[in-house]
Amino acid sequence: MFTKRTDLALEARELWQESAEKTTRLSGVKAVKSKEEGYPVTRVDILNQQGEEALGKPRGSYLTLDLTSFWQRKADFFERAVRALGSQLKAMLPGEGAVLVVGLGNAAMTPDAVGPLAADSVLVTRHLIAAMPKHFSGFRPVAVFRAGVLGTTGVESAESVRGLVEQVKPAVVIAIDALAARKVGRMCTTVQLTDTGIVPGSGVGNHRAALNMETLGVPVFSVGVPTVVDAATLAADLLEEAGIPELDETRLRHGKQPLMVTTRDVDQQVRDLSKVVGYGINWALQDLEIEEINALLA
Repeated sequence: MFTKRTDLALEARELWQESAEKTTRLSGVKAVKSKEEGYPVTRVDILNQQGEEALGKPRGSYLTLDLTSFWQRKADFFERAVRALGSQLKAMLPGEGAVLVVGLGNAAMTPDAVGPLAADSVLVTRHLIAAMPKHFSGFRPVAVFRAGVLGTTGVESAESVRGLVEQVKPAVVIAIDALAARKVGRMCTTVQLTDTGIVPGSGVGNHRAALNMETLGVPVFSVGVPTVVDAATLAADLLEEAGIPELDETRLRHGKQPLMVTTRDVDQQVRDLSKVVGYGINWALQDLEIEEINALLA
């Protein structure tokens, strides 16, 4: 059977439903839909081992924020997106303690630059609180680290983050990374929040060491934006729509490195969504309005 690639729990659930022809109830998985600031939110909870095996993801909570209407540029579209993301993330995070925000990915490669670009919009406060505790007593301690990639640093992201965690001793780590979607319509239109950590590079078949509670010793939350689609997965969906359901994975993938597809205007989309992610993290961690965040980042 052809394996369709996706990092989104929402799509993994859809794939399971398609394979089961929607006649079987998916045990061990719970899905709830809602809206936040006008943007649809789908929460998928993987509850047990049966759910893990069905979706191929570790148990935990996966929230997918649908920002399709963000690109219509309606009134307060940016502010609403920031509040929607920030509110959902805030509800997942512990209420206090220092935070280490890690931007994963390659800043020199646009579809992989979500982590580094988002990190540019995160308020760094740990050093200010240490230097002037009275002036910054109302802020939560936040440190930011851009991990880079193995090819340019020679160091695994998990190794560098683990060493930093030992020194900084945060209560929680928030990892930001680019993801792979199954459907073209979800590229640069969705944000996934999880409490299960992340495996850098998994979306493009370049699996690195995981960043999670087991490897770092602290809770790890991840924020991911799908920026690419696996070409073989896209071809498989198109063939199925054309009435050709029997697929040969060997022929579709040609045994080569994965070919990834992205949008024509990915540069602007990644910049805009990375800013939403960075501001959303600020909204979740600090008691600030968006205008105040703008002023502090200026």
